Amino acid sequence: MAPYESDDNATAAEVEELRSARRRKAARYVVPATVVGIAAATIGLVPALADSGDPDLPKISAQELIEKIAASDVQQLSGTVKITTDLGLPDLGGLESSLGSAAGPSGSGDGSSADPSTKLTELASGTHTLRVAADGEDRQKVSLLENAAEYSLIHNGKDVWGYDSKSNSVFHTTASESDGKQKEELPATPKDLAEEALKAADKTTSVTVDGSAQVAGRDAYRLVIKPKDEGSTVGQITVAVDSKTGLPLKFTLTPASGGSAVVDAGFTQVSFAKPAASTFDFTPPKGAKVEEGDAAKAPERSERSEHPEGFGKGSADEPGKGGPEGLNVIGDGWDSIATFDTGGQGVPSGSEVGGDVGGFLDSLGDKVSGKFGEGTVFKTRLINALITDDGKVYVGAVTKDALVKAADAAK
Repeated sequence: MAPYESDDNATAAEVEELRSARRRKAARYVVPATVVGIAAATIGLVPALADSGDPDLPKISAQELIEKIAASDVQQLSGTVKITTDLGLPDLGGLESSLGSAAGPSGSGDGSSADPSTKLTELASGTHTLRVAADGEDRQKVSLLENAAEYSLIHNGKDVWGYDSKSNSVFHTTASESDGKQKEELPATPKDLAEEALKAADKTTSVTVDGSAQVAGRDAYRLVIKPKDEGSTVGQITVAVDSKTGLPLKFTLTPASGGSAVVDAGFTQVSFAKPAASTFDFTPPKGAKVEEGDAAKAPERSERSEHPEGFGKGSADEPGKGGPEGLNVIGDGWDSIATFDTGGQGVPSGSEVGGDVGGFLDSLGDKVSGKFGEGTVFKTRLINALITDDGKVYVGAVTKDALVKAADAAK
C-alpha cells in the first residue's frame, strides 16, 4: 500500500528517499545540540503564500516534488525569515509581572540572557524577524531582531557563540569533532518544518500539488499535506517549494479548528550567493560578560528525538527514546500520543494555587474525567496535554476527546 494517498500515487520509496537524503546531507544549517533549546512544536503559518500573481510553472506531481525536495542541496544562502506563532495561549496579564521579579531584569533567571536554550524559546509566541546565513555545515548564523536590539547565534567551525546586545552578554561553547554527530538543524526554517511534516506522510495522509506561488521574489510550487485522521488538531500544511533549487521557502500550518495559522515561518528575502566570510566572525565586545557552556553535557540525539509530538510515528510497543523515562507512543501518524508517568500527583487547581498563577492555570486547563479517574487537559491550538490526578501524562497534536479516549484505553 502506498505510504499516503494522493492524486499522484507517490510511493513509499519517495518518502524513504527524502528521509535518507536528509540523513546523508546531515544538517546543512546546523549548530551543536548543546545550544539549541527551542521546541520543534512551534510550527505553522498561513495565508498569503503569494507575494504577487501566481507564476506559470510546468506541471509537477507530488511524487516529483517530494523527489525535488529530497535532492535539494543548497549549501549557501542568506536572507530574512519572518515567523509568527499563535498557539492560542491566554494573555499572561498579571502573571508576567509576578514571574518577572523572580526571573530578574533579563527575564532569564540565573542563566545568561545570551544562552540559546532560553533566548530562542521567544520564537514560541508573537511575530519575529530573523536574519539567516549559511555556508556549508560548519558556518551558520541566525540573528533575532527585536526593538533595536539583536540576539545572534553563530556557528563558525568549532566555536558556537550566542550574543545578546541588550544585556551585552555572551554565551560560548566549543564543538569537538565527536559533537558533529550531535548537531541539530537550526529551528524554524521552512525546510526543517517541511521534512518533519513529510515524516508523518503515510496512509492517513493526502499529499498533492496545488498550483504555484511566488515567495521572496522566487517562483514556487505549493505542496499540500492533509491529515485524514479526525482526531488530529492539524488541518492542513502547505509548503512553498522553490521551483529551481527544491528548497522549501515557506511553511503553512492551519489548525483543524480553523482561523489563523498556528505559526508563520517563511522567507521574505533570500539569496543563494556565498555569504562573506566575515558574516560568521565574532569577537566578544569590550565589557561583555562571557559565560562558557559545556558541550560535553549536550543530550545525545536519538531516532525518537527526530519526531516531535504530533508529527512522529511510533507504537505502544516501542518505548520512546530521548524523552522522559518510560515514554511510550500510542497510535501512528497524526494521531500519535506520547505518554509517560511522572510518578507524582496531578496538577493543583487554580483555587488551590491562588493569585495570578492560579488564574493562569484555570485559563489553560479543562477538568475532565473518565475510566482513568480525573485530570486536567491543557490546551493550545496545536498541542494538547492531559495530566491525570495520579500523575500520568498524555500529549500530542490531537483533540481533548482523543486524549481522554487514550487514557481510558490505558486502564
